Amino acid sequence: MSKKTLKEITILGQVIEPGKSYQIKIDIARLHTRTKIEVPVIITRAKKDGPCVLLSAGIHGNEVNGVEIVRQMVSNKFNIPDAGMIICVPVLNVFGFLIKKRQFPDGKDLNRFFPGSKSGSLASKFAYVFMNEIVVHADYCIDYHTGGDDRFNYSQVRISNDDADTLKLAQVFGAKFIKYSSHREKSYREAATGLGKKVLLFEGGKSLDLDRQVTHSGITGALNVLDYLGVKQFPKNYDSYKERAKQVVFEDSIWVRAKYSGMYRSVIRNGAKITKGDIIGLITDPYGFFERKVKASKTGYIICLNHSPIVNQGDAIAHIAITPTSKNKV
Repeated sequence: MSKKTLKEITILGQVIEPGKSYQIKIDIARLHTRTKIEVPVIITRAKKDGPCVLLSAGIHGNEVNGVEIVRQMVSNKFNIPDAGMIICVPVLNVFGFLIKKRQFPDGKDLNRFFPGSKSGSLASKFAYVFMNEIVVHADYCIDYHTGGDDRFNYSQVRISNDDADTLKLAQVFGAKFIKYSSHREKSYREAATGLGKKVLLFEGGKSLDLDRQVTHSGITGALNVLDYLGVKQFPKNYDSYKERAKQVVFEDSIWVRAKYSGMYRSVIRNGAKITKGDIIGLITDPYGFFERKVKASKTGYIICLNHSPIVNQGDAIAHIAITPTSKNKV
């Protein structure tokens, strides 16, 4: 019986041979100093055929916790597959990462310019290359994000509303919260899903911050998915992150906003179940004459908390996942 020949794969001009690893670079632009900016893409292909999984982070340059998750996947050699192929892009937006900002140098949010174009803005051109040179080869995508500014997201996975296969992958990933989330127009998730890719969007932590628990959760989730897909067996020597509570699947959520400006102190634990009317935190003046309680407007679970010690009227204080109906419980 003849041995099956694996299909030829070429990425960014590089032939990806079975059983080998590569570090190639997306090179489409330079800084105004003419310094070349390159985005490393780490590819490892097994000798055995199987799915291709793409792990990406840093689409927003200040969301560094996702970068750390993908970095650890590579440094611990968790990106070496038993079957198929694993592509890791730790920092998509190298431009923003260099200056610790969310945007591209042209002020554009990269995650609003997919699938991109050959002749648009810098962000649009990069999105086009990423989609047509990298994403096109993937079967499954895990994209790592964090909360913006001082808003700390409890580890959660966001998926499309009408895809049972992606729901199963989210359950396998293992984060406590799974959110049915509509696609943001021109986002990476919308564009990749439009190509038929199964996409998990992970949210955990906050901007410009590294959190061990979030990192542990994100790595464990990726390893769970790789094992489930038969791409890589879960490492026997890895101490996985385990949530004590059952997963909660939800669609509706609501932000509790500050009714006053002042100093803010949270009194609730992130991820905790909360009942309408429970105290979330306190807003005070800096002098000791003013104090107001911030109360939950709905019953559900806290999935994001504002860590800023100072808030203005209207600022987001806490994000509540509204308690799901029985049909949505895992």
